[in-house]
Amino acid sequence: MKVELIAHTPEPEKIVATAAKLCYSSSDISSLKEGLTPEKTRSFIEMLVSIGHESVVEHVSFTFGIEGISRACSHQLVRHRIASYSQKSQRYVNENGFEFITPPSIQEIPEAKAEFDRVIDDIQKSYEKIAEILTEKNKAEFIAAGIDEKTAASKARKLANEDARFLLPNACETKIIVTMNVRSLFNFFEHRCCNRAQWEIRAVANEMLRLCIEAAPALFAKAGPSCVASGKCPEGKMTCGKISEVKDYFEKLRNR
Repeated sequence: MKVELIAHTPEPEKIVATAAKLCYSSSDISSLKEGLTPEKTRSFIEMLVSIGHESVVEHVSFTFGIEGISRACSHQLVRHRIASYSQKSQRYVNENGFEFITPPSIQEIPEAKAEFDRVIDDIQKSYEKIAEILTEKNKAEFIAAGIDEKTAASKARKLANEDARFLLPNACETKIIVTMNVRSLFNFFEHRCCNRAQWEIRAVANEMLRLCIEAAPALFAKAGPSCVASGKCPEGKMTCGKISEVKDYFEKLRNR
């Protein structure tokens, strides 16, 4: 798994502080910006975070490149609807010999790993065989319709991918670019940094948060799972029961 912070709104904390100050000031925007020294910006952001004034953080967004994750993980990720996504297409990208993600619980048991690998190998072979059969059929139809052979071959394979992909498993590796505003990130971290989130998306979320903290430490000073962000666990009887350990982990994450 690899998570990269590709870009973010320039001077994110100053933008948020400017937007917040505007709500309570009759000054023009230029004057507000000029008066925000790094020290004043940090102090103002800390105050906003402490009172939970979140609407102003929507003016700032972060864009991440994520690769080496499974389709199972990306399906969970895109459920966070206030975001923008661009994902590797299984329609246009040939998945012959596709890379795949093996869960640690399977990896550590030889019998389970052997069975997992056997099934993946069978799927890879079946995918390639079906794609080849469909490609030849489609190519013949395109040529019969008067399309030149080179173009027909390219169009035929892309069309074959559309149906051959029905065989591909959730383990199939994918890549995705994600953009979220800070308020959406707060919500994402509350749900996906939680110990009850699945291991893979939790690892993605934790790394995204680490990168956000590096870029805007004051803005993300309280970001994390609910027990960190609000000081209490919302899971009731389903709680992991490890609030102290979780808080300690994220405290260390901020102080790296």
